[in-house]
Amino acid sequence: MDFLGIWNYWVVVILMMIGLYTVIARDHLVKKLIGLGMFQVSVILFYVSMGKVTGGTAPIVPAEVPAEGVLYSNPLPHVLMLTAIVVGVATLALGLALVIRIKEAYGTVEEDELQRIEGGPS
Repeated sequence: MDFLGIWNYWVVVILMMIGLYTVIARDHLVKKLIGLGMFQVSVILFYVSMGKVTGGTAPIVPAEVPAEGVLYSNPLPHVLMLTAIVVGVATLALGLALVIRIKEAYGTVEEDELQRIEGGPS
């Protein structure tokens, strides 16, 4: 197996681990949102990579050519990832709006300071 031939899957794994580490290890809420965004990008890249068919063409059937023997790529993963991008942007916007409200209400966006202010577990 050629590891350079599957470089996009290595990028997926690296981005996913960086995003997961950022979400788990950081206390700053904006950094956590950035980590979630990186995780989302890695999942989108994974689905788009899996949706690519080597030698496949766009699923547009011309009227004058018969469709026999032609290899078509499945457009469904790409369409679903477009939807995932839109949902991800909306979720990120909502998260940033919540971070702004938290900053206005408590004066900080550090998770450990927020827990100390609220009297939660340290």
